[in-house]
Amino acid sequence: MRYPFALLFVFITGLVFAQTPAPERAEGDGPYDRLIIRGATLINGNGAPPMGPVDIVITKNRISQISIVGYPGVSIDNSKRPRSGENDHEIDAEGMYVLPGFIDMHGHIGSISEIPAEYVFKLWMAHGITTIREPGSFQGRDWTLDHKKRSSKNEITAPRIISYTGFGMGSDGINTEEEARKWVRANAEAGSDGIKFFGARPEIMKAALEENKKLGLGAACHHAQTNVAWLNVLNSSEWGLTTMEHWYGLPEAMFHDRTVQHYPADYNYQNEQQRFEEAGKLWEQAAAPGSEKWNEVMNTLLARDFTLDPTFNIYEANRDLMRARNADWHKDYTLPVQWDFYAPSKVSHGSYWHAWGTEQEVAWKKNYLLWMTFVNEYKNRGGRVTTGSDSGYIYQLYGFAYIRELELLREAGFHPLEVIRSATLMGAEALGLQSQIGTIEVGKLADLVLVEENPLADLKVLYGTGAIRLTEENEIIRAGGVKYTIKDGIVYDAKKLLKDVREMVKEAKLTDGEITQPGYPNWD
Repeated sequence: MRYPFALLFVFITGLVFAQTPAPERAEGDGPYDRLIIRGATLINGNGAPPMGPVDIVITKNRISQISIVGYPGVSIDNSKRPRSGENDHEIDAEGMYVLPGFIDMHGHIGSISEIPAEYVFKLWMAHGITTIREPGSFQGRDWTLDHKKRSSKNEITAPRIISYTGFGMGSDGINTEEEARKWVRANAEAGSDGIKFFGARPEIMKAALEENKKLGLGAACHHAQTNVAWLNVLNSSEWGLTTMEHWYGLPEAMFHDRTVQHYPADYNYQNEQQRFEEAGKLWEQAAAPGSEKWNEVMNTLLARDFTLDPTFNIYEANRDLMRARNADWHKDYTLPVQWDFYAPSKVSHGSYWHAWGTEQEVAWKKNYLLWMTFVNEYKNRGGRVTTGSDSGYIYQLYGFAYIRELELLREAGFHPLEVIRSATLMGAEALGLQSQIGTIEVGKLADLVLVEENPLADLKVLYGTGAIRLTEENEIIRAGGVKYTIKDGIVYDAKKLLKDVREMVKEAKLTDGEITQPGYPNWD
């Protein structure tokens, strides 16, 4: 089955596709009147170094006490520990690491309607993702807001959902400034937390962003090539945009010897092979690192307290298609219908592998060097960089792709502690939720991740497939994987969630068949 639609079509027409809703929650224990996590090493999310052992007390859904209870390599002094009551629940976390729940700032609840919400939610939760920003409500605003409410009540096994509706969704088209303002007000009244833009005519975009800012809501934008020539990140950030998605609109803001991308004469935006091939040459057309124009743009965005959400992972197949296509997790965790959507196609969005080879990959490797240089410098100069995945496209799978994003931030130059801060506190700040989530502090919501390996030494231990290790006995094992994900004080067995997903995939293969590499088995 092929899927003949593109993202812009969804937003322009308001067309949505029915996705199987999440079932009632059957997983997770709690919240408890009192839960004590004992003996863990704390990685707080604010950039502070690890500290432990600590005991963390959770009362219902809030952190109520954090106690340092000893020193590494020394027996814990029980007199320093919070006392346990008769009805308390305890987790022995000695040797484990505890982190704030992760925030995925670009999490679509399925790229196509055939993907069950339960499948997506469990993959996220199994990787420690306790909050997602849903950028676009592809299944419809009401559908997404309903799941937001159900998640907030913990009626479903799902991260906390922050809903950003696609600009213009549900309308017959927005053609005037007043129509833009009216739609923005209606979107706020419906309960949305913000808006996802792809761009629009400048006066309409300006009106919508200003109205949205007046209402105190968030705004994200993928500055699509169809609109970037007349407004880029400098324009939108001035008018009230709070977050830039991916990287579109940023190199265009740094053009110094041209005003539009150098498109070839036969370019057609609807040809995605061509679209993304040319996009791989874009950063080289912008101002060089450290140049006057480069610094001018960076200084402007820093002064505006602007947030970058780079989503490095979603384009990584562009620089190494074989790696992305053969990732460890596809065999057991990728649904056949999702795999079919990834495959080369002229009509499925993000499936642009018509003839993707060495030249395209080399161009994208150079593209990444410049892109990562800007993002890392922006962080070093005090700018906010968050962690988003945009999974469900381009061979990137929910949960797993988020951990890959952490690795790519590390590649960009972030210290592991800066990576964790990007995944936690920076996301919370961008959402205006830093008083509730993002760090492990008394009074905050009990959103936590417990892992048995040190993620600062190797981020791969956060993957649901773990990290490969060789024992002293020359035995190959898999180490790591999140042990527990705690959301609102409810304790989820992360590996049980992954087992549920494996069973979903196994069952789907009985009717849809095994996944195979493109072009096989007809190679002979």
